[in-house]
Amino acid sequence: MTQINKLKIFNDPIYGFITIPNELIYDLIQHPYFQRLRRISQMGLSYLVYPGANHTRFHHALGCMHLMQKAVESLRFKGVAISNEEECALLIAILLHDIGHGPFSHAMEKSIVEDVNHEAISLLFMNRLNDEFDGRLSLAIQVFKGEYHRKFMLQLISSQLDMDRMDYLKRDSFYTGVAEGNVNSERLIQMMNVVDNVLVIEEKGIYSVEKFLLSRRLMYWQAYLHKTSLVAELILMKVLKRAKELTLKGVKLPCSEPLLYFMQNKISLEDFDAEKLDLFSQLDDFDIISALKAWQRHPDFILSTLSKMIINRDLLKIKLSAEKIPMEESQSLKEEFAEAHNISALDAGYFIFRGKIKNQAYSKAAEPIRILKKDKTIEDVVEASDQLNLKSLSKLVTKYYICFPKQLI
Repeated sequence: MTQINKLKIFNDPIYGFITIPNELIYDLIQHPYFQRLRRISQMGLSYLVYPGANHTRFHHALGCMHLMQKAVESLRFKGVAISNEEECALLIAILLHDIGHGPFSHAMEKSIVEDVNHEAISLLFMNRLNDEFDGRLSLAIQVFKGEYHRKFMLQLISSQLDMDRMDYLKRDSFYTGVAEGNVNSERLIQMMNVVDNVLVIEEKGIYSVEKFLLSRRLMYWQAYLHKTSLVAELILMKVLKRAKELTLKGVKLPCSEPLLYFMQNKISLEDFDAEKLDLFSQLDDFDIISALKAWQRHPDFILSTLSKMIINRDLLKIKLSAEKIPMEESQSLKEEFAEAHNISALDAGYFIFRGKIKNQAYSKAAEPIRILKKDKTIEDVVEASDQLNLKSLSKLVTKYYICFPKQLI
């Protein structure tokens, strides 16, 4: 039997060559659970706004792993002791941090697999892989859950300045063409250090942190919360909700078996046994898109109309406002639409609805980004910065929206 060379190289459009450091990580990347991420888009339906945004969670996970390799290298250079086992745990934890994402990510979490978030499913996948790989992921799981005594290791995976955010801002900026999101991850990583097992940024890196936070805010308004991406995701949630409603009433809908299973059953985290996890691992964006294509021709007016909207990119109108939108406005639109299409006012709620979105680039309530000053004191970045805009970046901004069909304008 020929021995496979497992120390392979990926060519990434952003970082250039990404190396696979060991055989365990190669085997994890090769696993069907991880290969599924090639079929899960990183930015959901944002390609309806930015045609280049077709990159996947597979790209993103590899990018995060690459940045983690750089971070470990930089910290070791500064004298932070990180053993080979700890390095491997960090790489595995960041590589698998998004493995629990469902098709079109957040739309799925709020409609089909309700009450179970992707972090919880990621952990289920990790535990399952740990069984398959004879416990070799145990330390990675401990770090991922925040149970390891070296706090900075969790901060590298999940914090307000982690490898995940550094990669998705840079990657999403690249694929959308929204230049404002292009962060200098290389410099941020070089400025990292560890004091008393806590991650800090050296004072000379403060401007890079400010730019990072500003980029995050701009990417949210221009890309993640772009009103067309937002309305497309909201419509997808309504389609899936309607499909689930019809399925539970006994209506047969054409779709893949895994999708049908999750529409027929309400699954809680406790219900997620090995069999359900396998079914979930068979779900990806293709299940949803092929279902939408089939549902366009379904006799149910709501299901077919909403499905066509996404497939043909002929979406609902969305209006954003700084003020709360009065209920009377949506109520009168619902009545008008219900009458025109001979449906109930309740069903018209699938086409006319209100809501709100929030954006906060930096949260003072969460674990702070700590700046290590020249005199060795440590300060929250908001206090250490001479930029007034950092204070405004930590304010929560709320916008309200109303969605309605174009013919009602």
